[in-house]
Amino acid sequence: MIRKKLKRLTALLCVSALAISTLSGCSKDPTAEDSTGAGNNSSVTQTATGNTFTYAIGGDPGSNVNVITTSDRFGLMTIKMIYSPLLMYNADGENWFLAKSVDVSDDNLTYTFHLRDDVKWSDGEPFTADDVVFTYEAMEDEKNGGWAYSQLVYDQGKVKIEKIDEYTVAMTMPFVNASALEMLSNIFIMPKHIYENVTDFENNEFNVKPVGTGPYVMSEYSAGSYVKFSKNENYFLGTPNIDTIIFQIIENSNTAMLAIQSGEVNAWIGTPSEVQQMKIDENNLKTIAYSEGRVGYLMFNANRIKDEKVRQALLFALNRDEMNQACFLSSDNYETPWSFIPPGNEFFTEDVEKYEQNIEKSKQMLKEAGAENLKIKLGFASSDPVQQKQAVMVQEQLKQVGVTVELAGGDATALSNAMKDPDNDYDAYFGGYIMGIDPDTFSSLFESTAAFNYMHYDYPEIDKLFKQGREETDLTKRKEIYTKLQQELQNTGCFYPITSNKRILVVSKNVSGIEEAKLVPVYTFEDTSKLKME
Repeated sequence: MIRKKLKRLTALLCVSALAISTLSGCSKDPTAEDSTGAGNNSSVTQTATGNTFTYAIGGDPGSNVNVITTSDRFGLMTIKMIYSPLLMYNADGENWFLAKSVDVSDDNLTYTFHLRDDVKWSDGEPFTADDVVFTYEAMEDEKNGGWAYSQLVYDQGKVKIEKIDEYTVAMTMPFVNASALEMLSNIFIMPKHIYENVTDFENNEFNVKPVGTGPYVMSEYSAGSYVKFSKNENYFLGTPNIDTIIFQIIENSNTAMLAIQSGEVNAWIGTPSEVQQMKIDENNLKTIAYSEGRVGYLMFNANRIKDEKVRQALLFALNRDEMNQACFLSSDNYETPWSFIPPGNEFFTEDVEKYEQNIEKSKQMLKEAGAENLKIKLGFASSDPVQQKQAVMVQEQLKQVGVTVELAGGDATALSNAMKDPDNDYDAYFGGYIMGIDPDTFSSLFESTAAFNYMHYDYPEIDKLFKQGREETDLTKRKEIYTKLQQELQNTGCFYPITSNKRILVVSKNVSGIEEAKLVPVYTFEDTSKLKME
């Protein structure tokens, strides 16, 4: 519990828990999409039987999964199996793990965490405050490239991490920040006694056989094939119900569909159109749709399309409703975001320029800007069926106003890396992100000099509003600030939010405990120890 009442900034999201956790947290590159495509589909078992839960995932976590630099979805799912955070800040409040509670100082700067004293690492060593201090200080060291660096280091200074005693840690913010608790959450703790002499967290021998405090221990990894986990008998929240969990790497969605219908795997994430093709009841399956607070978008590279009016004109030619219906079949499967904040968040507003399709207005604006016969290059992940469909539809929609679109599909990771360079040769690209509950967690995407501002714009007013928002503690005033921020950002013509789609879990009917395990963004399950096989 929190011993001093905090001003909660809880999003009213349609999901049992939002771990997004802080993807200001969860993604070093939160604009990158999960890729799907052909891959190694060899199985660790022919059929999912016995007390083993097999989850088909669409990508390989790799052999260098670690607390500091891992930021992709499948790597973070692996991290969540092996390690634990102090707490997870979710839509349903704070869910405590290695910490039991937090005290907040009268000046709202210092957060004192009280740790559990009954936790051991999987090698038998005790968990203490030293591990927490070590992890947070490593995350604050710029040379380590930590995904949560921007949550802990600000222009005003870095968060001060101090050990009070063996089971108490104080964290002092450099300024009053209304989103502080969320910024300090969702960081997984690594063992100091294992990593204290490591200089490269991304590449070292300890990542291969990790020592953690999570519900499972990684027992086997086969590149491109599977990751196998054995239950941690000493898990501090109780011995897991399932003996073995396997992440089966099946990158081809058609192969994954066959695998779950044949019983080779017990769980998989499918799209609405894929689920529609499946024989759910006949194969003893069930589906559960939940929100991740995700926003899928199209953005323009302001370094190439420099004229704001031209960007706005292009957006007036688009029709997001047609895209969403084509990709997600029904409004039951998605909500429409009008700004960078997902629907359901208490700071979300519809009082922005929505760029509802107006072909004649688009043509007139392009003519006035002298941008007739415009040609643009659109980047998208060629292995993503949603982006494939969206790209073709954008091409067709812009053709109506005389704009030629070159479709440049490619590898999602390669595209993401290219987008980082302001001088890349893409005029526009698709992406998606899952960030936090508080609007300040989105700043790493939208401030002018932010690490993941792939629009490459420079808008001082947007930067000023982000600063005002994070330092304001009055909720009413914060809402006013973030409403203006959403309006300013939409007026740039750089960012076109398309969808906030639900994630659909397809799972065997003999799997229970899902409600207790909690479906959350990024990780799928908040605590896999609660899952059961019947």
